[in-house]
Amino acid sequence: MANATVSFSGESNNDGGGNTVLHLKVFAGEVLTAFEQASVTRDKHMIRSIKSGKSAQFPLVWKSSSAYHTAGTEIVGTVINHAEKVITIDGLLISDHFVGNLDEAMNHYDIRNLYAKEAGISLGTQWDKNVLQEGVLGARSSAIVTGANGGSSLTNASYGTSGSALASGLFDSAEQLDEANVPEDSRYMYVRPAQYYLMAETTDLINRDWGGRGAFAEGTVMKVAGIHVVKTNNLPITDLSGATFHGVNASTVKALVMHQTGVATVKLLDLAIETEYDIRRQGWLIVAKYAMGNGFVRPEACVELKTS
Repeated sequence: MANATVSFSGESNNDGGGNTVLHLKVFAGEVLTAFEQASVTRDKHMIRSIKSGKSAQFPLVWKSSSAYHTAGTEIVGTVINHAEKVITIDGLLISDHFVGNLDEAMNHYDIRNLYAKEAGISLGTQWDKNVLQEGVLGARSSAIVTGANGGSSLTNASYGTSGSALASGLFDSAEQLDEANVPEDSRYMYVRPAQYYLMAETTDLINRDWGGRGAFAEGTVMKVAGIHVVKTNNLPITDLSGATFHGVNASTVKALVMHQTGVATVKLLDLAIETEYDIRRQGWLIVAKYAMGNGFVRPEACVELKTS
């Protein structure tokens, strides 16, 4: 009796390179999906990719001035203040797993798929944390360009316990941004679930007769004072001043309001997946990674709401 000719769905063009080569691409897709779902700031701040180097420069230009001209006086031009913000790549951030052949064979569910999802969540979550920590640092920063505005910190002991106080803080934040000439579009408030639901319970914020956006039944708040409300567990609320990168003491922070131009990310190596079968250890080593840097570039576009 002749042996059957097996068509391996995981083999590329029947080239003998292994019957799991194509299967690994499912892992990459899962990481990308989970990464995007885990990061709420990905499409809400500036991102620049570089092909080489360790940092990127963000030129900053302040406003022009004007004056009435006196007839006969020579026009020689006026000075516009310039500055720059350099954002450096933090290093290589990885999420790695090793899957043993025997363990995978005995498992009754797809373990590599599960690990892929967790790797993506881990990398996306850390990106969010870095961006939001820089937002808090920006809110506490003075102006980078001479004559420009610095960040803003608003203090109210009730920000942690009152949805109405948070709503009032959003209007105050909008005022701060307006006075700093920050564009009215693409403004976001990042807030922890506890404070988010305090706002959702404040019916004035979602009362459609008042122009509110949200739903009491769904527990959602969409927009207040022209600012989109974003719920996230990644807002820093502890003392992270000892962190290797983006250190800040955020133990009193209850919310962060930020325009899209407040913080930027520099990408040297975008999200990538590497897999290798280790015959000595009889299993697969799987590494998800990226190399990025984050930094605030417009402190006037950052406002923190804190309790003290």
